[in-house]
Amino acid sequence: MDVGVIGQAAGLFAVTNVDDIVILALFFARSAGRRGAGLRITAGQYLGFLAILAVAVPAAFGATLLPGSAIGYLGLLPLALGLRAAWRTWRERDGDGEDDTPVARGGPGPLEVAAVTFANGGDNIGVYVPVFATAGTDAMGVYAAVFLILVAVWCAAGRFLATRPFVAGALSRWGHIALPVVLIALGLVILAEGGAFGL
Repeated sequence: MDVGVIGQAAGLFAVTNVDDIVILALFFARSAGRRGAGLRITAGQYLGFLAILAVAVPAAFGATLLPGSAIGYLGLLPLALGLRAAWRTWRERDGDGEDDTPVARGGPGPLEVAAVTFANGGDNIGVYVPVFATAGTDAMGVYAAVFLILVAVWCAAGRFLATRPFVAGALSRWGHIALPVVLIALGLVILAEGGAFGL
């Protein structure tokens, strides 16, 4: 196994997924103390990243599954989830603070995390396709393996950040506001950068 390819894969993953650590930290902070939430977040991150690879790998072979014009519309996923989270936060401010929905009881579900990961990875697909196409089949397998290993590292880093006293305090105080804001902003950026709706 070529160490150079492993290093390149690790570097490419880190550069294209820096923003995921912040989102993961917010998910972990909002789910603190909820049984099984960490596993659901990690499972969702893997599902979302596998979906990114499921598009990027065939596209590298020339079987483009997602037209370039559709990438921008992936921003609708985090935008919708952010608006939903904002609505829930707004609704809870005058109530008793208890939301009995399954998401509130157990934190975000795997499909919610996967949707955000996939939508946020729209730009990743654009980067991965040419790299995979020029790397060749063997190197592409190394890239995919390294990426999947680093997803676990990213989840651990997000959880670590969410449990640091200073970060955890800030996220517990402001996380219910920060998560919707980050998701809505992420959705709008993806829509704008992808030229969705003529933006």
